[in-house]
Amino acid sequence: MLPLVPPLDDRSQLIRKHMPLVELVVQRMTPQVPSFMTKEDMISAAMVGLIEAANKFDDAKGVKFKTFAEYRIRGAILDEMRKLDWFSRSMRDKQNQLTQTMLRLERRLGRSPEEDEMAAEMSMSLDDYRNLLSEVSHLGCVSLHETLDHTEDGRSFLDNLEDIGGPAPSELIEKQEMTRLLAELLEELSEKERLVIALYYYEELTQKEIAEVLGVSEGRVSQLHSQSLLKLRVKLINSDLYEP
Repeated sequence: MLPLVPPLDDRSQLIRKHMPLVELVVQRMTPQVPSFMTKEDMISAAMVGLIEAANKFDDAKGVKFKTFAEYRIRGAILDEMRKLDWFSRSMRDKQNQLTQTMLRLERRLGRSPEEDEMAAEMSMSLDDYRNLLSEVSHLGCVSLHETLDHTEDGRSFLDNLEDIGGPAPSELIEKQEMTRLLAELLEELSEKERLVIALYYYEELTQKEIAEVLGVSEGRVSQLHSQSLLKLRVKLINSDLYEP
């Protein structure tokens, strides 16, 4: 059965009513985007996402429009980032190098490696390693959408965190198991890493606000954010739920 597309008047009303959501999402994502992506670029992409959300929304699925629209708006901004070639090949290579190094160390040590262990394994100083984390820090907001193995049809974090399309019962069971696993993995992060994840994704604070809470620099927050997501990615790859 085709989805019940809202009538034109209803769609226009949805768009007008949720215009503030565009500004809100753009504001939240601004600290995460590269300098060459302007606020106008983000707003333009966000509007496309809002319009697409209004056109494709089906209230019969029991999902609030605000939730659905925010998902589409964020996705549209991320798509625009890719069009602007933010996800450069060199940046992907650096992120992949970090992932493979952590995978290798975690399997060897039986635990998540510390920053100094990662630096030593990569034959670089601790400062250089942290600079590398800062360099790939903007990939953090995309990493929840990015596939774990960097393939077009691989599984992503977002596939397991949010469901818009009404999954089959078997998929629901797997998602519940993934949610349980993610909760366990979060407990394995350091205290500061858990705080960064909690404040960023649950409390929706900006990096500047998190820096003030933790009493560290914004750059250090970016490094902790990158390190946290890197650890989660590696642990998911090593889990029984990951199927390459």
